[in-house]
Amino acid sequence: MAFGVIKHVRKVFQLEEIGWTALEPVVALDDASFQFEAGELVALLGPSGCGKTTLLRIVGGLISKTAGSVAIAGREITKPMGDYGFVFQAPSLMPWRNVLDNVLFPMEILKRNDAAARRYALELLQLVGLSGFLSARPHQLSGGMQQRVALCRALVHRPRLLLMDEPFGALDELTRMEMNDLLLRIRHETKASVLFVTHSISEAVYLSDKVVVFSQRPARVVKEISVPLGYPRGQKLRFTTAFTTTERIAGEALGIVAPASEEASAQ
Repeated sequence: MAFGVIKHVRKVFQLEEIGWTALEPVVALDDASFQFEAGELVALLGPSGCGKTTLLRIVGGLISKTAGSVAIAGREITKPMGDYGFVFQAPSLMPWRNVLDNVLFPMEILKRNDAAARRYALELLQLVGLSGFLSARPHQLSGGMQQRVALCRALVHRPRLLLMDEPFGALDELTRMEMNDLLLRIRHETKASVLFVTHSISEAVYLSDKVVVFSQRPARVVKEISVPLGYPRGQKLRFTTAFTTTERIAGEALGIVAPASEEASAQ
């Protein structure tokens, strides 16, 4: 059985959930289904506001689904699990804590903040290039550095599944590429499975083993694309035929690129 199995998931937000400004319930997800294996990085690609984040939160047990099922490692998910890690677009670091203490916060919650936890936190911070900033406060760090801290915090309890919601969307393009490479390196080191929400076709193809493409809201899975790129990956990969061809397939699935057959006919 696959590590993650999402079957016919539907989510309807009722009026009390979305506020008095709504005129009727909002269907965010409509029959979303896909699977993924342990250790895979799967990109959830679709237009902004289509329901990708809603699905990620359902998988994470943060909100309930209206219908369908979500099973991770054979467990039906109905609440947050202790072996998950979350990384969101905003790092949400505690401003009164230094870098190391921010990373160790989950271990305090789990009552596992011992010498072994500290050693692993230091290993992670060295891996992301922040071993020289252990005592720094969040306001003393750049946006990219803050997101590195958030990534270490999400990994410090060794999660089996890492859920990432457009974590690099607010960064400049060069920093975003650096963070893409860093994520690939960390994933190789930790062996965690990753669900990664993005609306960037290039980012989805560069990072993932599989791209799951969603329609406009209410979100449905319109295509699953196996990415034919090996590891390790580097930025030169973006200029290869395999990369650009996969980007095109994803663009066609999103409806923003005309199929090659149509372009040939038009010419």
